[in-house]
Amino acid sequence: MVKGLGQLGDMAKIMKQAQEMQTRMADAQNRLDEIEVTGEAGAGLVRVTASAKGAVKRLAIDPSLFVPEEREVVEDLIVAAIKDAQARAMDAAQAEMAKITEGLALPPGMKLPF
Repeated sequence: MVKGLGQLGDMAKIMKQAQEMQTRMADAQNRLDEIEVTGEAGAGLVRVTASAKGAVKRLAIDPSLFVPEEREVVEDLIVAAIKDAQARAMDAAQAEMAKITEGLALPPGMKLPF
């Protein structure tokens, strides 16, 4: 047996795993557009729906907030609802990506760049 061939087999296995991971990552990225989360502010008076990638898709404002004197409050609630939706989107994206790395032997605490 030629010394070092075992390492070639290991490299081929690693390359195959990398290709499989790349395919799973592409699939997951596509699913992130379909996953929707809803953030809210003001006890639900302002709701923002976003994709798991953080793209805002819908905004719903309770009609009771349409008082001219309350404009600043409404603006603040919209910003808060968007931030909440984006945070939930990040959580959803991380959960989706965690499904991909389940079978990999990654060191504890290692995060992939997404």
